[in-house]
Amino acid sequence: MFDHVGWGKKNRLRKIVQQEDNRVLMLAIDHGYFMGPTHGMEKPRVAIHELLPHIDSLMLSPGILKTDVDPDQDLAFVLRASGGNSVLDPDIDDEELILSAKEAVRLNASAIAISVYIGTEHQHQTLLTLAEAINEAAEYDLPVLGVTAVGKKLKDKKEKRYLALASRIVAEYGADIVKTYYCDGFSEVVAKCPVPIVIAGGPKLETYEDVLNLTYKALQEGAVGVDMGRNIWQSEHPAAILQGVKAIVHGGASVAEALELVGTLANASTARQEEFEVTQEDIEISSLH
Repeated sequence: MFDHVGWGKKNRLRKIVQQEDNRVLMLAIDHGYFMGPTHGMEKPRVAIHELLPHIDSLMLSPGILKTDVDPDQDLAFVLRASGGNSVLDPDIDDEELILSAKEAVRLNASAIAISVYIGTEHQHQTLLTLAEAINEAAEYDLPVLGVTAVGKKLKDKKEKRYLALASRIVAEYGADIVKTYYCDGFSEVVAKCPVPIVIAGGPKLETYEDVLNLTYKALQEGAVGVDMGRNIWQSEHPAAILQGVKAIVHGGASVAEALELVGTLANASTARQEEFEVTQEDIEISSLH
């Protein structure tokens, strides 16, 4: 894996996708770049404190990296590099670059993440943003994670034909890893994409078993790992479910084995403390895509 890239890029990619098993467990906490203080991530430093020991890489915005992550962390950092919108917009597809490759390297990023919105009003703009980021990052051998985002109008567009199209286009532009959604027939999406695929967790699922099933099925059908956010830090026991996901990603556990592990870890010490009132509007906003 990654034998076609130069030494510097491969070194950075191997901080994300682990050499031992070609798998990755990434924690996504970049939602605030358009959602603001999403419930469960109002205080990022507090929310991630017990989670960092269990992950390979952290996907986040450059601002939160500077304020809420200590520089001695032995992690790969994937920095959000596209943006320019908010949940107050009619849709969230109007994105451009918000972080240069040079600044990302200065922050010791292992990669940058760019969202594209295939089939939306701003498809052309976001694809050119991806191209610009890839070309700029090439100067520094900096990997690019291409995210097939869906926004508000396409939030239900998570089926094989669409995801295969979007993932392939992102790979064709030169992204080193694609982040997309799981779907029925997902193995075909993987087969048609020439670069590794990481699965997005998406909005919070109903149960821990749902989260573990998603993880297991995605890996069985060809994903190299997961990049989960809300299904971890919005859960009642974030560190417990994260370790269950890790058991599947890196430990080869079954869903039943991982679920049993989560059950043993879900106790008062791993319970998330709700510091702020969570309204129905907060829940709806955090389920955008």
